[in-house]
Amino acid sequence: MAGLTNSFVYTAPRSIIRKAVLIMKKNAKSRKPTDAECQILDVIWRRGSATVREVYDDLSAKSDIGYTTVLKFMQIMTDKGLLNRDTSVRPQIYKACYSQQNTQKTMVADLLDRAFSGSPGNLVLQALSMRKTTPEELKEIRELLKKLERNQ
Repeated sequence: MAGLTNSFVYTAPRSIIRKAVLIMKKNAKSRKPTDAECQILDVIWRRGSATVREVYDDLSAKSDIGYTTVLKFMQIMTDKGLLNRDTSVRPQIYKACYSQQNTQKTMVADLLDRAFSGSPGNLVLQALSMRKTTPEELKEIRELLKKLERNQ
């Protein structure tokens, strides 16, 4: 039995691999926040961390929303992997699992694929034509374009 090792390679059946891929895709989609979840994330990103009461106070000043509704959303967001909850303190403190920039990139990438056939140019043109852009934003856009042109 010379040359044999104790290693064992298992090749999973294609059906199992397909199921695993579907589960991973489903989990990735479930991490995309809904509009209501984005409002909660905005409060937490702005504060760094927050209790349910703090999020509720912030949101209820702008819209008619109940405390238990905010609590339920934040529990769901924790289950979806959007928020982390520190249960070692009372009241419990929530933090975002992903940065605002990371979440925005994920959401824009999804929008880019679904609505713009993967064309970043079309997305940018549409976005710039919809709302007034500040001089500072235009300066940032020009700098980014120059950087992109140099790298091509």
